[in-house]
Amino acid sequence: MIRKPYGELSVGQTGISIGRTMTETDVVNFCMLTGNWLELHSNVEHAKSSLYGQRLVQGSLVFSIVNAMIPFESSVLAAFYGCDKLRFLKPTFIGDTLWARVEITDLKDHDKKHGVVTSKLEAINQRDETVMRCQFSLLIRKSRLDHPGEPPKIRDARGESKGENT
Repeated sequence: MIRKPYGELSVGQTGISIGRTMTETDVVNFCMLTGNWLELHSNVEHAKSSLYGQRLVQGSLVFSIVNAMIPFESSVLAAFYGCDKLRFLKPTFIGDTLWARVEITDLKDHDKKHGVVTSKLEAINQRDETVMRCQFSLLIRKSRLDHPGEPPKIRDARGESKGENT
């Protein structure tokens, strides 16, 4: 989705990721990484008596994975700029498959070398439910970075030695 420099992007452009299934391993590893062992995520028996009757994938894990699913070219991405209006609209369960859908909603110059691209980012599950939505902003370069250290065969494969940027 974000594969072009700032000046080549426009409001209304959209992109869709490939699907990714949220697994037991994802949830347990995230519990270990964050120390968030809430029983809603980590205890099957406790979760059976909860609002949804089963364990939930942590919302912060859903956000972390879904924003990373946005296709982008590292030669134009400078930094994650921020997130606003993050909402979890439906639960995500272990075994759910999510897709990221992104639509550029705003473009603002930042400085001589960068612009801020704000998108509506949504996570959509296999039941066609939007489970997460936010305004997601990235700092995007106005011109591509070179790929320092890459051998000529790699640059040739990218098309950069011929002046092409895909």
